[in-house]
Amino acid sequence: MNAFDVLHDPVRRRLVELLAEGGEQAAGDVGAVVQREFGISQPTVSQHLRVLRESGFAHVRRAGTRRLYVVQPAPLRALDEWLGRYRVLWEDRLDRLGDVLDERHPRTHPHTRSPE
Repeated sequence: MNAFDVLHDPVRRRLVELLAEGGEQAAGDVGAVVQREFGISQPTVSQHLRVLRESGFAHVRRAGTRRLYVVQPAPLRALDEWLGRYRVLWEDRLDRLGDVLDERHPRTHPHTRSPE
């Protein structure tokens, strides 16, 4: 399964976000968050965590009865590298949009003086 297949699902994207924000976390803790946010069952959360594990997006270790998950950066780096080839397409357009907006609605920047 490629990165886009893994991350097209909003539950898996949210799980990756939670794991990236908090480091190593118990499956039950991140599971409770997505259960509440998405209204899904614990077995469904477990299936999504399995997909993340099997695709390399997460690593799990057992600590007694708990399963601790941590995000793995390699698939995200690979995705970022792939997107990097196309980033110039939207960055250039956003820069041009910013220039047009600045021309139409000049802003006063905190580190520059207003035109007098």
